[in-house]
Amino acid sequence: MINAEELKCKEVVGLVTEYLEAALLPMTQEQLEEHLARCPGCRDYLLQIQQTISMLRALAEESDFPETRQDLLRIFQTWKNTQQTP
Repeated sequence: MINAEELKCKEVVGLVTEYLEAALLPMTQEQLEEHLARCPGCRDYLLQIQQTISMLRALAEESDFPETRQDLLRIFQTWKNTQQTP
């Protein structure tokens, strides 16, 4: 738990993951939200982390790109053929 004093930006950065996972103690969450209300830099940081998470989730849900997969298979096959040649 963080001291009763105001959170510093460095502390907020260290708590963002727990905040997004709703894993902070209520008092710490309140302190963090008070800090976010006053600090545009930390609000921007939180937004960037949220956007990164959203983009990674979206990428994980996409099917693989056929041309990329075909390129990788071709590269692997070429590599495999060169490894078998004495």
